[in-house]
Amino acid sequence: MWKKVLLTSLVMLTGCLTLHGSYRITVEDKDGKPINAKLDLYAEGSGIYTVRNSMCSVYPGAVIRIRDSNTNQELKSESPYHCR
Repeated sequence: MWKKVLLTSLVMLTGCLTLHGSYRITVEDKDGKPINAKLDLYAEGSGIYTVRNSMCSVYPGAVIRIRDSNTNQELKSESPYHCR
């Protein structure tokens, strides 16, 4: 019985953590200067992870900033992200 309750809780919690909306992604160097200012990156929902990981593989050590494209508010849970 407890396994079912735990599984149900986990599934419901995962659903709450899913990102929705449109996001603008910028790539900066460690000093905060844009790496490629001519590059406009946008992602929908959880697509931010694909874009973020791609940019980190191209620009190791970069800082990725993710902002809501409607409000320009930085996504606190995911931004800024420091590439390794």
